[in-house]
Amino acid sequence: MTHPRLRPRLRCLRKRLRLRLRLPRSLRSRLVLIAGLLATSAVLLCQLAALTVLRGWLTDQVDNQLFHFRPPGRVYEDIKTDGTLRGPPRSDNTLPSDYRVHFYDENGRLLPDSLGSSDAPGPQLPQRATDLHLAARQPTTVPAEDGAGSDWRAISYSGPDHMRAVVTLPLDTVDGATTKLLWVSLGLGVAVAVGVVVLGNGAVRLGLRPLTRVEHTAQHITEGALELNVPGADPDTEVGRLGLALNTMLDRLRTALHRTEASEQQLRRFLADAGHELRTPLTAVQGFAELLLDTLDMTELRRHEAHTLIAHNADRMSRLVDDLFLLAKLGEGGGDTHPPTTHREPVDLLSLAADAIATTAIRHPRRAITLEPLGGRTGDPDRDSDSGPGPEHDDLDIVEAPGDPHQLAQVLGNLLSNACAHTPADTRIRVRVGAARTPAEQGPGSGVTLPPGTPACVVEVADSGPGIEPAEAPHVFDRFYRATPPVSCDEPAEPDPEAAPEPGSGLGLAIASAIAAAHGGRLELDNHPGAGCTFRLLLPNSVTAPNSATTPKADQG
Repeated sequence: MTHPRLRPRLRCLRKRLRLRLRLPRSLRSRLVLIAGLLATSAVLLCQLAALTVLRGWLTDQVDNQLFHFRPPGRVYEDIKTDGTLRGPPRSDNTLPSDYRVHFYDENGRLLPDSLGSSDAPGPQLPQRATDLHLAARQPTTVPAEDGAGSDWRAISYSGPDHMRAVVTLPLDTVDGATTKLLWVSLGLGVAVAVGVVVLGNGAVRLGLRPLTRVEHTAQHITEGALELNVPGADPDTEVGRLGLALNTMLDRLRTALHRTEASEQQLRRFLADAGHELRTPLTAVQGFAELLLDTLDMTELRRHEAHTLIAHNADRMSRLVDDLFLLAKLGEGGGDTHPPTTHREPVDLLSLAADAIATTAIRHPRRAITLEPLGGRTGDPDRDSDSGPGPEHDDLDIVEAPGDPHQLAQVLGNLLSNACAHTPADTRIRVRVGAARTPAEQGPGSGVTLPPGTPACVVEVADSGPGIEPAEAPHVFDRFYRATPPVSCDEPAEPDPEAAPEPGSGLGLAIASAIAAAHGGRLELDNHPGAGCTFRLLLPNSVTAPNSATTPKADQG
């Protein structure tokens, strides 16, 4: 049961709801309704102004007639003699038609007779002159007798011996003209309202046609047709600007959806690849562990061999997990807006390259690995074909770049291990270090695209091996991607914990490109199938790396 205090509020709420339900809801109907109301109001206001002006002008004409009329002088003499008008006056001879003249005697009483005759009711005048509120020679409107008929305009004149005469004229002509004009105005207002509703509906429908197309397109988009765009219109109009804004929003939405889809696919592929890579060492560890448990009479040599293989596969899993953690830390596929490197200091790339060469030489003692200046590119086809940034020095000199020395050392180690893993054992590997400015057109690679002419520190790892197949080159920076090695290199020495990841994991170049991007630089590939390839590390020679190096992706430009 409703509380008595709430009933008035509920009734008011119901009235408001009914009013809202009666009002048109569509924009087209509202525009037509508003236009019709405005047009009709404008017409009626104009007609009301014309009516007021016309009535005032006609009333002025009546007042002018009253100003130019004077009562006959003999009337005052008759009134003075016996106090009455003698006989019925002949108004057709003495007065113009429609005039009425009433008199007050010297005692201020209204005489029953008047000049002018008509069957229509006359003006309503008081019986005493003292109650007559008429200013001298100022026309005033007075009502008709018994409230019947039109009003009268009256003007007062003073006569001899305190007698007064009141001259009146009816306003029936004025009322008739204004009444006819009022009806004409109402009819015109109705015609205008109907015309605005009919014609305005068509005009509004035509004007809102672009918006209707936008509405239909948006409806199709909500049903799943995301490839559609809002039809273009004049950008100088509101609908055109709305369509432009919607198209921009749709482009960004499609881009975001594609990025989300690509990220989901990348995550699925990443999980599948990670599971595949971890499955082999896990299977080996499980198999050897079960072998040790099931075979109690195993010899000491075989038991030691099984333990060694378990430790080797566990170490492989540990390094694989560390590599995955490093990729996640470097922002691969993340959304950090700050470079993920936590430590920055001036790094001597020349010394770093020399240490990486020494470390690689221990694992690959038969390799010919040389350290050269960036400008020393003569004599060999692979040198002469390089198209990297122009060198600033031709001598081997110290080159410093801001960064994390441990991560940059890992980049050089990964590049050298990659060169050893995918070239024959007798292939010569050259490491070039120098300073240069970035060219106008940068080669395919991964990381941040540096503006042309940017001072950069460059480290190149070039080989004269068979190169990379053109179909495989765009994928070398993808995680878990392994190119088909044409010839395997010499057997590596004992694994070094400071060296790059084990060849074949498919994470070496992905980690290197992620580190380069985290330092605000890029890792490029200069591939020449049959004549070798060059991996080029470009680091901006500045204290702060750009913040755009958050998600390194391989590019082809």
